[in-house]
Amino acid sequence: MPDSPAPLRGYLSDNAAGGSPEILAAVTAASAGLAAPYGNDEHSRALVAKVTEVFERPADVFAVGTGSAANGIAIAALTPPWGSVLGHRTAHIDTDEAGAPEFFADGAKIVGLEGADSRIDPDALRAAVARRRGDVHSVQPSVLSITQATESGSVYGLDEIRELSRIAHDAGLRVHMDGARFANALVTLDVTAAEMTWRSGIDILSFGATKNGALTADAIISFDPALRTELSYRHKRGGQLTSKMRFQTAQLHAYLSDDLWLRNARHANAMATRLREGLAQAPGVRILGDLAANILFFHFPDDLIAGLLDRGYGFYHDRWAPGTVRLVTSFVHRENDIDDLLAAVAELTRR
Repeated sequence: MPDSPAPLRGYLSDNAAGGSPEILAAVTAASAGLAAPYGNDEHSRALVAKVTEVFERPADVFAVGTGSAANGIAIAALTPPWGSVLGHRTAHIDTDEAGAPEFFADGAKIVGLEGADSRIDPDALRAAVARRRGDVHSVQPSVLSITQATESGSVYGLDEIRELSRIAHDAGLRVHMDGARFANALVTLDVTAAEMTWRSGIDILSFGATKNGALTADAIISFDPALRTELSYRHKRGGQLTSKMRFQTAQLHAYLSDDLWLRNARHANAMATRLREGLAQAPGVRILGDLAANILFFHFPDDLIAGLLDRGYGFYHDRWAPGTVRLVTSFVHRENDIDDLLAAVAELTRR
């Protein structure tokens, strides 16, 4: 009987996971023979048809290599250089992209808003959309950006998305969704892709796949055909119109086929639930926030952090506050991986 595989001990992020076998097979298949460059191939056309099917309406699709490119290009298409992008103060576009959205948007300013659990408070948004409107000395509110799932692992409900979108649209703003963990949020809510996007007021989506099984393949999905031309030029100007685009679009097509994206996300979320339930029993461990997707935050004692790091476990700690730990599960984590970590925690906390 073969030995069981060694436990996976990385919980830094779900982007540490490799590619799903189905996606690797799609890349291999796409490499056979010749194909027209720059997205003029059958794989890219098939992706557009698949997105139309999944999102239940025609949409423009632009494959990109990173989520930062997706966010930057999408936001730039929605705001002038003197505009502002309203997002939560913890949003990835503001805290983790080295100013990429401002760069792509030729200087538009990101304005951070308050709200519990990394979700924008509607009253904070109402105040922000009216602040210094028409004042030539101030940036002008132009875009609302919603992160789904959020940086703290929380998820906006459909009613919350609709309310925020309505506030933004009534004030003349467009609405962008940063969906780096779109699938994880979708399976949590148990709704359709259409319900969580355009039917709730989203104009443009940064559609993440890399964290959930793809290989440096994400996409911009626009539900507004009026943005098509500008997005096309910004996509090219941003260095994202790759000559062998089929290797990205074939991945995204495979990702959306046979519910692979949803199966991967359900598994990642289930592993997070298993981990949270186990750590809830550990002495000295305190759960921070609610579990809604595959990102978990805890407070660990210093000796537990040190002990786990000594055993080879990888995770972020102390970036938010002393003793705060973030653990992220992915589609490649198995039950025995989670149980291995829980056993290590149990041993270290018994000392």
